[in-house]
Amino acid sequence: MNQSTSSALATTTDKCRITSQSPLPSTLTDIYRDDVNLAVWQHSLTDNINRCIEKIIIQKPKFRTVMVLTPSNAYEHIANCLDDIEEIHDFCQHITLLVDMFCTLFELECAGLRLKLLDSPMCPRFHVDKVPCRLVTTLHGPATQWLPQEAVNRNKLGSGSNGLSDDCSGLINPTASIEQISCGDIALLKGENWHNNEQAGLVHRSPICAQSEQRLILTLDFMS
Repeated sequence: MNQSTSSALATTTDKCRITSQSPLPSTLTDIYRDDVNLAVWQHSLTDNINRCIEKIIIQKPKFRTVMVLTPSNAYEHIANCLDDIEEIHDFCQHITLLVDMFCTLFELECAGLRLKLLDSPMCPRFHVDKVPCRLVTTLHGPATQWLPQEAVNRNKLGSGSNGLSDDCSGLINPTASIEQISCGDIALLKGENWHNNEQAGLVHRSPICAQSEQRLILTLDFMS
């Protein structure tokens, strides 16, 4: 790494940020720690949920829905948009649990849900979210990729790349590894709009998928 790259990395990573990962759901509360910008509940989907997802992929290959949910109405709304899919109880219950946990953790009355089947990367470039925090879980296919704080030259995000790819722009420390969340994991990604988290939002992107490979992605957001 040349001196200019080293200097740029040093000036854009002065805020220490780490990741908290655990098979316990309580690890999600670590997102409130100032030094954590990614909290991951390491979680595996049940066979019943995976079977339901396979049916959605086959019967609704273009499925996507966007809605505002509360913990009390989440199950009903998800079930209604999948009313032609059999054996959806466990799937709907899982999403309801996530909505309930998200709203409880952040003291919200409701959450904005996006549930989409994708056959191409939704956000192929590394970026940060201009939100306080976002819940992301991949229910089918490869999951979100991310970079540790010390691996990023934030001056090269967005227009700072000067049109070059992430691999060529100087965004990524050449000695760093691209990390990846696992399918089924529930992740909280702290964004730039979290209090005192400017220049420290998690840098992440959609994974590169094989041709015709599908992903089922769920996100939850704060509603203003």
